[in-house]
Amino acid sequence: MTRTTRAVSWVTAARKTFESFPEGAQSICLAALTIAAEGGKADIAKPMKGFGSGVFEIALLYRGNAFRVVYAVQLEADIWVVHVFQKKSTQGIKTPKQDIDLVKDRLKRLKEMLR
Repeated sequence: MTRTTRAVSWVTAARKTFESFPEGAQSICLAALTIAAEGGKADIAKPMKGFGSGVFEIALLYRGNAFRVVYAVQLEADIWVVHVFQKKSTQGIKTPKQDIDLVKDRLKRLKEMLR
């Protein structure tokens, strides 16, 4: 059985933010995205609550910093990275509302664009 690897596409703003992450954090996140592209789910990825199925968040603790990569697996054939941020929140593990709103907005715009 041949497994097909899906392409990983990026919202431009997410790609720009991602490029500012430390190199080590980038490679770990890219490895997790590769697993997703091959149909799996990395240990550091978890479903993102409040978005239905198909939206995941890679949560990486790297050198004392928390990095997040949010991707959607149910938009067209590609896996879409819709939002990337470094979490500076002091509220524990909760994702800041502004980031949740941004993900919602980008998903909505992406769905309209891909129609």
